[in-house]
Amino acid sequence: MSTFDLIIRGGTIATASDVFKADIGIRDGKIVQIGAALEGATEVIDATGKYVLPGGIDSHVHISQPSGEGISMADDFESGTLSALFGGNTTIMPFCLQEKGRPLREALNAYHELAEGSCYTDVSFHLIVSDASPTLLGQELAALAEEGYASFKVFMTYENLRLNDAEILKTLDVARQTGSTVMIHCENEDAIRYLVEKHEAAGDVAPRAHATTRPIAAEREATHRALTLAEIAEVPIVIVHVSNGQAMDEISRARARGLKVYSETCPQYLMLTAEDLDGMDWEGAKFVCSPPPRDKAAQEDCWRGIETGVFDLFSSDHCPFRYDDEHGKRAPKALESFRHIPNGIPGVETRMPILFSEGVMKGRIDLPRFVALTATNHARTYGLYPEKGTIAIGSDADIAIWDPSVKKTIRHADLHDGADYTPYEGVEVTGWPTTVILRGRVMIRNGELVGRKGDGQYQTARTRTL
Repeated sequence: MSTFDLIIRGGTIATASDVFKADIGIRDGKIVQIGAALEGATEVIDATGKYVLPGGIDSHVHISQPSGEGISMADDFESGTLSALFGGNTTIMPFCLQEKGRPLREALNAYHELAEGSCYTDVSFHLIVSDASPTLLGQELAALAEEGYASFKVFMTYENLRLNDAEILKTLDVARQTGSTVMIHCENEDAIRYLVEKHEAAGDVAPRAHATTRPIAAEREATHRALTLAEIAEVPIVIVHVSNGQAMDEISRARARGLKVYSETCPQYLMLTAEDLDGMDWEGAKFVCSPPPRDKAAQEDCWRGIETGVFDLFSSDHCPFRYDDEHGKRAPKALESFRHIPNGIPGVETRMPILFSEGVMKGRIDLPRFVALTATNHARTYGLYPEKGTIAIGSDADIAIWDPSVKKTIRHADLHDGADYTPYEGVEVTGWPTTVILRGRVMIRNGELVGRKGDGQYQTARTRTL
């Protein structure tokens, strides 16, 4: 009888704190031994010359989410998790959106039905709070937190989603009482609406106006306000998709005052600029996301945050819509004005290869920092650690084996999401995950899919210890 179901042999292992050479022994979906010259397995994978890393966790992903009348997201759970898997991810965390007037639990049940039997990675849901009713705040959120839905998101922008300051404070208070984690999208909606009206009055309605109507000042002010509200409520928060140095400075100042705040950035703020929204034939719509990409100086600021620890999390904010589609970026109303263009870009498959190539291979960050930004910190922040996000005895055998010698040019034709473009078309990367293992099951072997739809499972999360 074999000692292990699987041995990963001869690779260089990296965790968020260490890099070392060893073999990994896996049994019943768990890592059960780490050591030299392990023997006795049903299957052996030779990882010589490769990096053996925790499977990625993308904690900011939008899949099968209601997006407005006549608009459809490009990914369901099948295509979204398949794309994530090929990018080296073993867990993703999409959002269950509470539509106004609808009980959150009802929306959650429907969202589980969409995911059931369709996933190639494990999944765990965040909850979007858009209707801060007394019932939701007084009963639903606390009950759901006890059931393992330990994080929820609030918006300071989008008229149909945003909460006012009083509602945010009440939501933060629920988080304080339950140990839940709150993510906040920080942009000042009133300032944005003021600028939108000015642009439309001047006839400036092309996609590039999306960037000029959502300036850094609108993000900076909202970031400061969110941090102030969290300080008043005495609760940690996560500031998501930070795009610039001014918002980063607000986070650093809040930390200096003693506030526990986590921050996240995304590939678009390292690789794109507002100039990309100025494409011909409405092609700038491909790059419409919020906050929008900024300029080269903001890119460098975000790299500084990656390198110095301002950022804890590196997520994709994968929010895919097809470009050449009347239900996507070229919907009839979207062709009339930038403000109707579906907001979001695809990126779950390219998130980690971009950071690995631009960060690790170019010497900006080391392997432990890469692991922390793409896996470990996500698991710690959202209640999935230590089962997820690390390579350790007792942890789930969620592993991605990276070949640093692989050179690829990103082409959408080679990707697996449901969109019809990638904003990173033509970007050359070095390093790619060639084998991906989910709870001990080989899902991708040498770049080929061998796992099955439905192998992914739902994962409950733990609240913070109060």
